[in-house]
Amino acid sequence: MKVILLERVGRTGSIGDEVSVKDGYARNFLLPQGKALRATEANRKKFEAERTVIEKRNEERRNAAAGIAEGLNGRSVIMIRQAGETGQLYGSVASRDIVEALANDGFTVQRSQVDLADPIKSVGLHTVALLLHPEVAVSITVNVARSEDEANRQAQGEDLTVTTYDEDTEGDFSAGQADAAADRSELGGEEA
Repeated sequence: MKVILLERVGRTGSIGDEVSVKDGYARNFLLPQGKALRATEANRKKFEAERTVIEKRNEERRNAAAGIAEGLNGRSVIMIRQAGETGQLYGSVASRDIVEALANDGFTVQRSQVDLADPIKSVGLHTVALLLHPEVAVSITVNVARSEDEANRQAQGEDLTVTTYDEDTEGDFSAGQADAAADRSELGGEEA
């Protein structure tokens, strides 16, 4: 289906471009969202008559998104979640959680603007892109931790997902192996 784009749409095209797209993409996304018009002679005339208004509205939206982007660029959001010893979360952090955290900081972002392919399922620092406008993108850091103290340590660069063993636990483990071997020899089993 041929459509006339009313705003820039990803890799499809810019304002005023007449492009061919799949029928389902046009019917289910572009037309209902007001991002395009069917490429008919009447719609071509309508678009040309309103072109300056459409371009001005796009410019206003881009400027508003750029204003929000200045405050968001490089910002860090802390998410406290329960996780296991290996850093695997018992739940996950989804785009909805990121939107709520940004709203608590005073930024209005839509869920559809958070570019998160899969939910975050591990403790650590995660970079997430926010697509505020087709021409304005910004990235934030989502700091997922088990506690506020852990979040501060991660922000300073400490990797909390690495498992460290103390020397005391190694000694206890060796003593436990010796005790098990002694028990086996008393029971008439193999000797260590």
